[in-house]
Amino acid sequence: MSASFASQADLTEKVVTFTQLSANCWAYTTEGDPNSGVIIGDDACMVIDTTATPAMAQDLIARIRGITDKPIKYVVLSHYHAVRVLGASAYFKEGATEVIASRGTWELIVERGAHDMKSEIERFPRLFAGVESVPGLTWPTMVFERELTLFLGKLEVRLMHLGAGHTKGDTIAWVPSQNVVFSGDLVEYNAGVYTGDAQLEEWPATLEKLRALKAHKLVPGRGEALLTPADCDKAIDYTRKWVTDLYSTARAGVAAGKDLKQVFEDVRAVMDPVFGKVFIYEHCLPFDVSRAFDEASGIRHPRIWTAERDIEMWKALQN
Repeated sequence: MSASFASQADLTEKVVTFTQLSANCWAYTTEGDPNSGVIIGDDACMVIDTTATPAMAQDLIARIRGITDKPIKYVVLSHYHAVRVLGASAYFKEGATEVIASRGTWELIVERGAHDMKSEIERFPRLFAGVESVPGLTWPTMVFERELTLFLGKLEVRLMHLGAGHTKGDTIAWVPSQNVVFSGDLVEYNAGVYTGDAQLEEWPATLEKLRALKAHKLVPGRGEALLTPADCDKAIDYTRKWVTDLYSTARAGVAAGKDLKQVFEDVRAVMDPVFGKVFIYEHCLPFDVSRAFDEASGIRHPRIWTAERDIEMWKALQN
């Protein structure tokens, strides 16, 4: 495991790609950094995940403005993590009237949003450039339970909470007429899968519900956009393998009476050969194993990560 805490030593800027997926959908992808999605309808636009700060959001806004001057009316939060939501205020100047999230996401913001904000900024400072531009927590203005259908003119967009996974509140955006899905961190591809707030036992079943949509194109939370049905399946399979290998190894270790550090070494033995070279693997794994150990020990609702708990855990797992 890297001696540097989380991703504090990662100072390498990533190349941004803005790719048109269909007549109305674009992917804003960042070489393994967090992705965003854009849907441009007849009369308005929707952004899925805002980037981490209003300052960083300006690049995405500029790319949208290179295509359309329609108002960016809807901002969708795929989940509550700071790196996905703290840039939301930038869109109010662009016409945003609604910040939309699932009930589970709203509950997590209430319960732990402030802790997560401090924790994430300290874990990965590069992803929070211009953090002084953040006015505070992002609060949804519209909350839905399971599904919300919106029309951007004639274009139908379904916001769906298919079940728990990366968090208890994961939301996808589905454009059925064009077979495009924006998955948030419910799906990752060729990058670390962060599971520190996950519902690991439920996650695979939620992935299968997403697979059942039979998307032709999929924008994961991290990694390149998937542009064929076969590649969409590969990304779902990749995420499912990470989650199942992690959780099954942790369950076996807990059942055998092993402690957290022993379980961490067991997980490394299983996962390093398969995933060890992907971006932010070393960052994610200590948090992932800690959550898997907790869930296997009967702690169903993830414990809150604070900046202090982050450091305590990291030091405990150092060789």
